[in-house]
Amino acid sequence: MSGAAAVDVSPFDLGPRNGAAALCLHGLTGTPYEVRPLGEALAANGIRARGPVLPGHNATPEELARVPYTAWLDAARDELEGLRVDHADVFVVGLSMGGLVTLALAAEGGVPRIAVVATPLRFRAPIPLLISLVRHVKPFLRKGGGSDIRDEAARARHPSYPAMPLESVHQLIQLQARVRSLLSRIEVPALVAHGRHDKTASPDDAHTLHRELAKSELLFLEDSAHVVPVDHDGPRLAEAVVAFLTR
Repeated sequence: MSGAAAVDVSPFDLGPRNGAAALCLHGLTGTPYEVRPLGEALAANGIRARGPVLPGHNATPEELARVPYTAWLDAARDELEGLRVDHADVFVVGLSMGGLVTLALAAEGGVPRIAVVATPLRFRAPIPLLISLVRHVKPFLRKGGGSDIRDEAARARHPSYPAMPLESVHQLIQLQARVRSLLSRIEVPALVAHGRHDKTASPDDAHTLHRELAKSELLFLEDSAHVVPVDHDGPRLAEAVVAFLTR
């Protein structure tokens, strides 16, 4: 994984073991590194923050390509249940794919508040159809230009797979469809945050979530792209997430 040697991509478990806790979920082909700033801010404010590695990540593109989206949901649900053993209130915070998983868990109930960042609710046509067809012929798409981050220094050190498994994108599209069908069931307060310059997940998706969720607040980060926690507006996002979850 390129960039991994320069940063800590391992799972984290930070903060006190009493009070509330937060499960922090990374994005597709991502690592806990990209949500660690949120975890550190939560821990500094008295909330235990746990950031696991979701199945197929911190490994190889080939391994990720073999993982169905249900495995991401199952792993996150197991982590959530583990935190509930010691904490009455367990929040969920998710970036990108992690945001979709967060929404799915919130629809199941028992989560008091959530925060979702740069959540890709749908891809515009004909991308879903093309992915469905091309994945059998060209299973991996080589990445170029680094991750979708405006801060050049942060982009240069950001850990990433050299290629995107198109089967994993296909799984993400199926997860998107599942989550869209669940939005009307989500009644907990939600912070919906999105980078204004996001080229990976359309900012329109944030407007849709704000409209569809029963109780939501919308926050646009004006100087960031997709991976907001490590971009220019990372500190502002962290402050907003802490304030929202501790309100």
